[in-house]
Amino acid sequence: MRAVIQRVSEASVTVEGEVISTINQGLLILVGIEEEDSQEDINWLSGKISRLRIFADEDGVMNKSLIDSDGDAIVVSQFTLQASTKKGNRPSYIKAAKPEIAISLYENFVKQLEFDLEKKVETGVFGADMKVALLNDGPVTIIIDTKNKE
Repeated sequence: MRAVIQRVSEASVTVEGEVISTINQGLLILVGIEEEDSQEDINWLSGKISRLRIFADEDGVMNKSLIDSDGDAIVVSQFTLQASTKKGNRPSYIKAAKPEIAISLYENFVKQLEFDLEKKVETGVFGADMKVALLNDGPVTIIIDTKNKE
């Protein structure tokens, strides 16, 4: 699994002209799933994201996690995070999991994140044409890949 995590002051997801999810301070999490991903990847990624210390403490130092800051989260499935640009100019999405595999992994990731955060997590709509709006705070943007554990 690959995730792009953006610390936001606010974020929203719109589908067919209707705002379906919105948060204030927290994280917008874009997730790309590949066929080899498993529950182990889900558990590790959710734990890492929920405990990642990227929110300011009382001294203005990034020392608080999403849990500590009581922030919210929106998770959006984005298969293009699995793009390979190694050859040519047209990205290949061969590594991206097919919907019959990716949907359940995506849903399990959202459930695990809700468990780790002990609160509801907002989502996009899997496979939909979404408009994602955000006000990146910092900006703070972090990329995590469960295969590299970096």
